Amino acid sequence: MRISMPLQYAGEPKPAVDQVAELEKVGLDTVWVAEAYGYDSPTLMGYIAARTERVRIGAAILPLYSRTPALIAQTAAGLDYLSDGRAVLGLGASGPQVIEGWHGVPYTKPLTRTREVVEICRKVWAREERLSYEGSVFTLPLPPGEGTGLGKPLKMINHPVRSSVPVYLASLGEKNVELTAEIADGWLPHLFIPEKADAVWGAALARGAARRDPALGPLEISAGGLLAIGEGEETRRLADFTRPMIALYVGGMGAKGKNFYNTLARRYGYEDAADRIQELYLAGRKDEAAAAVPDEMVELTNLVGPESHVRERVEAFRAAGVTHLNVTPVGDDPVRLIEKLRGWL
Repeated sequence: MRISMPLQYAGEPKPAVDQVAELEKVGLDTVWVAEAYGYDSPTLMGYIAARTERVRIGAAILPLYSRTPALIAQTAAGLDYLSDGRAVLGLGASGPQVIEGWHGVPYTKPLTRTREVVEICRKVWAREERLSYEGSVFTLPLPPGEGTGLGKPLKMINHPVRSSVPVYLASLGEKNVELTAEIADGWLPHLFIPEKADAVWGAALARGAARRDPALGPLEISAGGLLAIGEGEETRRLADFTRPMIALYVGGMGAKGKNFYNTLARRYGYEDAADRIQELYLAGRKDEAAAAVPDEMVELTNLVGPESHVRERVEAFRAAGVTHLNVTPVGDDPVRLIEKLRGWL
């Protein structure tokens, strides 16, 4: 099991990158850089590449609708060159509120778009032939009757460091998870509860794995939560810092009937709480929504408490198939926390 962590993209990212450089020295394997509607991810990823030597640098996630497939492939190849082969391309469909509200692009055919973007990216990196593609969402070059008619198949000018950059997909829904298990190198599930994962996603993962190309190898999984080790109530309360985040996703990331995280909470067995959180959050009562997050959900999505408890949580994630324990170390000495975690793995 490897150690990864998300870059805290809200606020000032430079101090967060300083921390990544320090944590790399004690065993951090991968840093994930999100892109929502703040700073773009690739700029920060390039900065991390310049500041580090060993850590893998992953997008988590680049929205599929905000760039063309060829540009996504170019970006990943460029980062892979700058980092000497340390790039990881995390992709996801995001959601209608961000895609249509921020990017002004219709949120259509997310599953088909996901498959086609991954296929096109891999063709670009392989450089086996000039790029052409016929799909349901993308046709390259544009067909007759669209555009000027002057488009022609092209091959990437540069020779990528690797013929295939690892592709991770962020997915939660049953069909999307099935697709992930079929075509991706890795999976980025959010709000992952290892004890409930098989019941929620086991069948979908199995269906996708049955169609998986053996050359891809086993599906990697990056999941985890807040990391804090200590005795007493003060440490335990650190997990409560995740309540507003959980409430944001379950309550506010989408509308009623179109919130992937709310659906996930229901599938975990928190139906009443999911209703209540969403009702409060959409009414602007965010503090009450955070307070309505079930204690069990807070505990099981994090690794917070005495050393014996955190060790149990690590083993629970391992047993659920997690290959990259994705943690956010909190407390006075994050370096010591990563050192300790590395010693257990």
